[in-house]
Formats: sequence, structure tokens, C-alpha cells
Amino acid sequence: MSRAEPSKPGLELLLRTLKLPGFVAHYEEVGRAAEKEGWSFETYLRQLVELEASERRGRRITRMQKQSGLSPDKTLETLDLSKLPVKVRRQLPRLCEGGFLADASNVLAFGLPGRGKTHLLSAIGHELVERGHKVLFRPTALLVQQLLIAKRELRLEHELKRLDRYEAVILDDIGYVQQDREEMEVLFTFLAARYERRSVLITSNLLFSEWERIFKDPMTTAAAIDRLVHHSVILELTGKSVRAEAAKMRADEVTRGKGVASKGKVSKARNSQEIRSATTNPSGEF
Repeated sequence: MSRAEPSKPGLELLLRTLKLPGFVAHYEEVGRAAEKEGWSFETYLRQLVELEASERRGRRITRMQKQSGLSPDKTLETLDLSKLPVKVRRQLPRLCEGGFLADASNVLAFGLPGRGKTHLLSAIGHELVERGHKVLFRPTALLVQQLLIAKRELRLEHELKRLDRYEAVILDDIGYVQQDREEMEVLFTFLAARYERRSVLITSNLLFSEWERIFKDPMTTAAAIDRLVHHSVILELTGKSVRAEAAKMRADEVTRGKGVASKGKVSKARNSQEIRSATTNPSGEF
């Protein structure tokens, strides 16, 4: 007894019910290719499954990018590698691969204001998301306030569990936050909760010797530093202020009336390609 062939609307409804939008979009096109090339049914089905998986991954990456809080402008493409110290440039490909997440290592970027710390860690964050890792970017002051509110509402444990879903949390400008004791305590609680479990990426304009300004007492400061440094990659950004040089360049462009910026974009795009190529054969070491 033969089964009636389903109508096109009926088939598409079934595929949507099964949450297979890639099948709906491509089954006819792939079917024509299969008929033309003489594919087996298994080959036809495999092509559809691969398209569905690829599109799902693309939608997931897009969703994670939106949820990450990362600036869309601070990517590897817009990062001027020539401004980075040689050692940091060597470490960058390995960091972009995300291997440090497996053992919950931390990444600590130090440098004076304007040296590109935030851009560097944001670019790494974007690359991690592209590889399927969940990343959250937050100014340290904002995260501290979120934790403090959660503590006052007796849901701090729940908030820490929510943050635990992220394989990497980027805390920007920890050195600018001069917390009172209650704020310091929730920040320390957050760092302690992620110790040897999840990665933290931090930018700071303060050396470790100055962190007592953040954590208020020597014992808490030492404990916080110990947890962060135990498994960590330290990036030291030296040189001139990137922001100051960019401002000078813009002023010079206005004066000269020349489009220097277009050349910079080409150079940065080439730099990002070099970094991505290096991830397949990295030379930098932790």
C-alpha cells in the first residue's frame, strides 16, 4: 500500500514543526542539485543537514554576540597590531583560539590609560564568540553594582550562577573602581567563585602593588591577586597612548585634507588576517 506524497505546504509545515528552517529554505534547491548530479538519498540528506547545522551555528553566534556586551567596533579587524608590544602580538593567536578557557586560566592586561587594553581584550572576546564560547563584557563598576543589588535582594548566589554560564567574563577598568567595603566584598566573592572554574579577563591601569586601593586591606588584596595569578596570562601594554595618537592623526588629516584613515583600514584588515592565519600555526607561548 503506497503512502500519498505530502503537499509542499504540508511538508514545510512539518519541517517548521521540527524546527528545521534550513531544510525549509534549501530542500528544493538541494533537491534539484541532487537530481542533476545523481546523488544518493544519503548524500542529499547530508547536504541538508550540513546546511541546517551551519545556519544554526550562525544564528547562535549572532545571538551570543548580541548578548556579550562587546563593542561591535573593537574587533580584531580594527585592532592596530603595530601598536602592541612584540610579546603580546606573539601571544594573541593562542589567546584568540581560546585554549586557556579549558583550564580556566585568566588573562590580565596592564597598562597606562589609552594603551589599547580594552580593545585588545574585546577583540579576543569577539574571536572567542566566533569559536562558540559564551563571553560577557562588563565595566567593573557596572558588574559590582549588579552584584551589590543582587546581594541586597538576597539573590547573590543566583546571580553568580547566572554569570557562571559564561566561559569568560571580561572586567574592564578594574583600577578605576574605588569600592567601599561592601562593594569590595561582592567583587572578591565573584572572583573567588570563578577561581579554577571559569576564566576572567581583566584590564587594569594599576599594578598589583597598588591593588590595595581596590580591595582595601592587605589580606583581601593578596587573596584576590593569588586567585587571579595562579593560572593566568599577563599582557603588559607599553608605548604611547593609542587614543592620543589617534586624536593627533585626526587633527593632521583635517589639516592636510587627506584620507589617511582609508590606508589604516586596509592595514588593520591585513593584520587581522595575519592573526587568524597564525591561529592555525601559532608561535606565541603562554
